[in-house]
Amino acid sequence: MSAGRNILVTGGCGFIGANFIRAALRSLTVTRLVNLDALTYAGRPENLPAEIVSDPRYVFARGDINDAPLTLSLLRAHAIDTVIHLAAESHVDRAIDNPAPFVRTNVAGTVALLESALAHWRSQSAAARKNFRFAHISTDEVYGALTADGQPFSESSPYAPANPYAASKAAADHFAWSFHKTHGLPLMVSHCGNNYGPRQLPEKLIPRMIGDALAGRPLTVYGDGANMRDWIYVDDYAAGLLALLAGGRNGGRYHFGGGRELSNLQVTREICALLDELSPSAEGDRQRLIRFVADRPGHDFRYAMNTTKARTELGWVPRVDFAAGLRLTVAWYLRHPERLHAADRYQRQTR
Repeated sequence: MSAGRNILVTGGCGFIGANFIRAALRSLTVTRLVNLDALTYAGRPENLPAEIVSDPRYVFARGDINDAPLTLSLLRAHAIDTVIHLAAESHVDRAIDNPAPFVRTNVAGTVALLESALAHWRSQSAAARKNFRFAHISTDEVYGALTADGQPFSESSPYAPANPYAASKAAADHFAWSFHKTHGLPLMVSHCGNNYGPRQLPEKLIPRMIGDALAGRPLTVYGDGANMRDWIYVDDYAAGLLALLAGGRNGGRYHFGGGRELSNLQVTREICALLDELSPSAEGDRQRLIRFVADRPGHDFRYAMNTTKARTELGWVPRVDFAAGLRLTVAWYLRHPERLHAADRYQRQTR
């Protein structure tokens, strides 16, 4: 990748976005990095430390990706040559209860951003158009569910979304590819497994279980807890996105996963064991708090990612194994209990 990139990150105050910004400003030659974030409940300015905010290369712009005049003005004013599109509604339970915001942000917002990027790209010189990169960030959930012995998803796996969140991301992916195929917009798509690590919102499984266990609340697990996920430490995914920008092919699709499949029940038990070690409770073993509740509608059984392409074409490998990453995560939340507010948890509405 050429030196001195001008990067627009959408959703840069979110969990993955903030970690990508940290990695990019630390590892890349960056002239300007613009963070566009609407600062909804999921966008936390505190995810970015003071040294990032004060970096002369960093610019924060509060706004919505549906605001096409705003996104086009940012692309032009800062001569953006690299777009990392991370802004999205991402919590499955919220999508089940109210899919409309997911359509607005994930589908309509992606289309609005693509239109702005296309207009900006078309206005550039031939050399600038060749140098332009648009990385659209997707998820493994667009592929639907695997059986217990099914082969991990590959970049050629068919789409079969089973919940409203996955459907919104699948639609966004199709629009992204259509802009590449119809208009020639330089574009790559990344799919990743379940990210985890410090600074994640407590609506997600790992920080929710940490917060509930520390508070002595029931650790509610859907169904029998057997649903399997491929877990990747967020710093490894940020490194994957840097590798994608450096070596990804125009029109390429790449998978990133940690290569460690665990059931929700296994993850919960490992969290309990770590908390019992690092912050013992007078009440005893925290596994006593585990409770099984009615399964989530459309709950995919298993996700797993084949990451061969990213490893061979981009030279990327995950560095943090799950046990080490989970220990780092639990230890961070023990140092920052204020990031486990119960108000940030999400409880599905019962019908």
